[in-house]
Amino acid sequence: MTRTTNARIAGFTFLFYIAVGVAAMVLFGRATRGEGMAAKLASIAQHATYVRLTVILTLLAGFCALVLAVTLYAITRDEDPDLALLAMTCRVAEGITGIFVASTLGLLWLATATGTDAPDTAAARALGAFLLRMEAWSPGAIFFAVGSTIFSWLLLRGRMIPLGLARLGVFASALLVVILPLQLVGLAGGWVTTFMWLPALVFELALALWLLVKGVAAPAGRQSA
Repeated sequence: MTRTTNARIAGFTFLFYIAVGVAAMVLFGRATRGEGMAAKLASIAQHATYVRLTVILTLLAGFCALVLAVTLYAITRDEDPDLALLAMTCRVAEGITGIFVASTLGLLWLATATGTDAPDTAAARALGAFLLRMEAWSPGAIFFAVGSTIFSWLLLRGRMIPLGLARLGVFASALLVVILPLQLVGLAGGWVTTFMWLPALVFELALALWLLVKGVAAPAGRQSA
């Protein structure tokens, strides 16, 4: 595919990825409302359709990450093939971990299981709490942050998108690289982890629109040549 085609696909996929991710987050949040694990499991049982839709949306989000891995690699490989390959590998890892939905399906089973296969109440609550924590322990976001940082740096170095937009991408992605591992091990929380995604969201929305409307320029080195 041409650079323009890859740029258009990447732009659309960014927007679709954001929409799917937000929808999955909202549906899962509604399905797991309640104080205490017993209330959350009861809510999941009442909103089993929401949970099933969340699983489908999560699968779609994982495939979006894979598409972005390939298209962004195709756009940036002429600037530095080794760094572009590393970034692609990180985005592929993001997609694979995103597709892993066993914990969500496990919560649905716990909430809806009946008969002899159903665990006792205490075991269901303990296992449910563990599965909910697994949702927060996924390293997929860290792979996303590293891959996004490298791709943004290559876009900046190659002058392939406006400099201000590329710099925002580097800053927003690097911020996540720093904070997400700290959050994973419990060393960061509060307002920092609440607002750390905003710069990345602004960057990806702006980048998606730019790629759809303007496409992407050839790396500066090739233009000079």
